[in-house]
Amino acid sequence: MLKKVIVVAVLLSVLLASLFFAYGPAKVDASLNPVVEHAPYIVSERANALHDTLLVGDWHADSLLWNRDLNKRHDYSHVDIPRLQAGNVGLQMFTTVTKSPSGLNYDKNSADAPDDITKLALAQRWPTSTWSSLTARALHQAEKLHRFAERNNDLMIIKSKRDLASFIDQRNTRPKLVGGLLGTEGSHALDGELSNVKTLFDAGFRMMSLQHFFDNKLGGSLHGVSQSGLTSFGRDVVKQIGELSIILDVSHSAEAVVADVLAMVDTPLVVSHTGFKGHCDTARNIADSLMQKIAKNGGLIAVGYWDGAVCGSHPKDVVAAMKYGLELVGEDHISLGSDFDGSVTTSFDSSELVALTDEMLKANFSDTQIRKIMGGNMLRILQQQLPD
Repeated sequence: MLKKVIVVAVLLSVLLASLFFAYGPAKVDASLNPVVEHAPYIVSERANALHDTLLVGDWHADSLLWNRDLNKRHDYSHVDIPRLQAGNVGLQMFTTVTKSPSGLNYDKNSADAPDDITKLALAQRWPTSTWSSLTARALHQAEKLHRFAERNNDLMIIKSKRDLASFIDQRNTRPKLVGGLLGTEGSHALDGELSNVKTLFDAGFRMMSLQHFFDNKLGGSLHGVSQSGLTSFGRDVVKQIGELSIILDVSHSAEAVVADVLAMVDTPLVVSHTGFKGHCDTARNIADSLMQKIAKNGGLIAVGYWDGAVCGSHPKDVVAAMKYGLELVGEDHISLGSDFDGSVTTSFDSSELVALTDEMLKANFSDTQIRKIMGGNMLRILQQQLPD
């Protein structure tokens, strides 16, 4: 009898574990990346017609973090290839999250807090190398994108100016083609080794940010403890990033880090997902004066879709932030930076981006301004900065 009880208990444990691994991560994904329930957005015929002619580009989505087959359409969270196609997204930067301290907040986070991505890696049964190596986590997520592209002729990974030119040429006759790019969410993904900049570059990474929600070996985070500038290691990384023609993203970096980077480089920077502090005064956004300096250096400010960035999540709220940005830095320096699938709540997913075009028309944006903001400015920076 005791043997039977033990066998039943073991089988039950195995069954419960199997159910958790099968369904648990998807439930976490859906709960952390919700879309506010809403009626379908009613948009004008003019907005639909204009949107269909745009090249839409987004600088930041964390979709590779989750165990979701991006080649299939889902009814939860924010991004997959079918929904990108429905939203007429042509260029999507997929960013890789490798560390996230428990108790995440915009004000102050310690790098020593327990890491939620470790738990997620275990729950999603990532390779054992990812349990302890942040570089391995970034590489695993990059490999996922490459595997999606191998099985989907409508997804093309872009690594060079030549790839980009080929993508643009093909998209003229294949409007459902999506160009995917790889970026990091913070350079703690280097595991403290300068040589890993080249390792990530060789794996296809073409944008790298320096910090996430905590201070690291490169310098201070906007949401960290020190608020310090670049360290000597950070300066070495910035130099190596420039030598490899990797786009430098300063989102989440402390203002002192942004100032140090601006003093070092003459290539355009990107703030891949943000708002404007003068429009939405939260701890998530850096000073307007720094945004102006980034723009003066030719860079881009990519506007996010969630409350912490733009003080709302409705398309109208996002466009209000864009309008503020137009007056602050000009139409050549505003872009899209959704932060889709980045544990944010939005009021639309990637299939509904025509709602932004519609709100921009209602706010009296010109067709030229809309084309630039929705993707033209992103295309220009990629054409300038991707390696040959």
